[in-house]
Amino acid sequence: MKFPNIQSLEEIARIINCEYVGDKNFPVSGMNEIHVVEPGDIVFVDHPKYYDKALKSAATIVLINKNVDCPEGKALLISDDPFRDFNKLTHHFKPFERAATAISPSAKIGEGTIIQPNSFVGNHVVIGKNCLIHANVAIYDHTVIGDNVIIHAGTVLGADAFYYKKRPEGFDQLISGGRVVIEDNVGIGALCTIDKGVTGDTTIGAGTKIDNQVHVGHDTVIGKKCLIASQTGIAGCVVIEDEVTLWGQVGATSGITIGEKAVVLGQTGVTKSIEGGKTYFGTPVEESREKLKQLANIKKIPDILNKLK
Repeated sequence: MKFPNIQSLEEIARIINCEYVGDKNFPVSGMNEIHVVEPGDIVFVDHPKYYDKALKSAATIVLINKNVDCPEGKALLISDDPFRDFNKLTHHFKPFERAATAISPSAKIGEGTIIQPNSFVGNHVVIGKNCLIHANVAIYDHTVIGDNVIIHAGTVLGADAFYYKKRPEGFDQLISGGRVVIEDNVGIGALCTIDKGVTGDTTIGAGTKIDNQVHVGHDTVIGKKCLIASQTGIAGCVVIEDEVTLWGQVGATSGITIGEKAVVLGQTGVTKSIEGGKTYFGTPVEESREKLKQLANIKKIPDILNKLK
């Protein structure tokens, strides 16, 4: 998430009321999660296990809960609760905007696009040309939709990320300030849910077709010309490369990559990254030929036991 204007380190520290290490005029251009940070970004870290990764990341400002040596060319924000203060910055730079109408006046809608009754189009949404948005679709703020996109009834684009920190009093949500980006010629079925990124974009590539009742988690990037069948659930921060096929009720855990032109058969649990150009099946996931051989061998066990009697 980029800020509207470049901020100084001192200005950011003032917003969250914390100490800082570095030049007070050190430039700050945005804030992001560790996997998408760039120079000028703030990244937060609140666990010793990840200190080193954050300090060595591309981020040039580290929001951290310990006094450490500041890496050369970077700056630190010292906080007793980086998670809380990251949320403060999201609230400050991207506060919630109340909607007063079903289609926000700030939304930009392309020529030839049809929006059926009872749909909601939020603030600063951009929808391209010749799209068809069926009834009861909810398109949250800042969503970007390309040309020739079809979205069926009951689908929700841009709900918050499922991202929480456990505290003694309960779960504290990390506020989502990212977007959903749908590229050209995408088809999305009925009752799908696509969550926005925490700080970046959840992206559906051009030409991809998604069946009914599919969930896509925050910051996931789906490539071009993919097919995703009904009741598939994809966690956050997954990378699905071009022309992948996921059949019904596939589940994908967070942070993995599914390679180009991979085919994942129904009810498979994708528990790790998998190479492209192969067919997979089972939980935990394996190449389908190997998995089917194993299942065939299991059926032989009663005969083997009978022979041993």
